[in-house]
Amino acid sequence: MLNAQRRSEDIALDLLKFVASHANVGSKSSGSTGFVAPGASKPEDLVNSLLELYGRCRAAVEAPVEKK
Repeated sequence: MLNAQRRSEDIALDLLKFVASHANVGSKSSGSTGFVAPGASKPEDLVNSLLELYGRCRAAVEAPVEKK
């Protein structure tokens, strides 16, 4: 069971990296859209945002799959 747990954590981390890179989360530049996440001016705010996003990624990865 430990391997399955570790695997879901790894998948959640990969999902976090994917979402963060596509949403420009954690980048210092504003990107091509000019969007800057509000309240992300402090490093602590950025860390809190990333931790919250990781929690959401884990919840998504660990959610039960509906059977048809």
